Amino acid sequence: MLPAWLPNPTAALFGGGRPIDGGRVLRDGYRVLGNGKTWRGFAVGVGCGLGIGAVQILAQGHPLLAGLPAHSPLSVMALSVGALLGDMGKSFFKRRLGKDRGAPWPLVDQFDLVVGAFVVLALIDPAWIVENITVPVLLFILVLTPLLHRVMNLIGYAAGIKNEPW
Repeated sequence: MLPAWLPNPTAALFGGGRPIDGGRVLRDGYRVLGNGKTWRGFAVGVGCGLGIGAVQILAQGHPLLAGLPAHSPLSVMALSVGALLGDMGKSFFKRRLGKDRGAPWPLVDQFDLVVGAFVVLALIDPAWIVENITVPVLLFILVLTPLLHRVMNLIGYAAGIKNEPW
């Protein structure tokens, strides 16, 4: 899951600049996505996901990694892009519900990247999911994702990158 877990924090860290929605407002009076979703953040986030995925592909076959899911360039790309698309989808729906940027949305905030990554994987490389996402792997993802989310948000808040600790 590293190619899916890494894009969000790196997008927040290195993002900024032009918003993906171009500042557009829908009929409900809210932005499509908001200022937190930028082209630079998306590009850097996907790039970091692809980079860590490339390292994982190169390290496949190492005895310490025996038993871990094997990645392909396609699975790495789907996880990286899907994670950020999941985050953007969450932002779209947060705006429709009238929630401000940074407003907490329990569970959705923690699992948007997993849902997005799995949806894109299912569309692009469904065989990878069937071969690699076993019940124990899924349970690992469901337990570790919210823990990593919390730790990364606390680090981002302490570093002044995030305005909220959640």
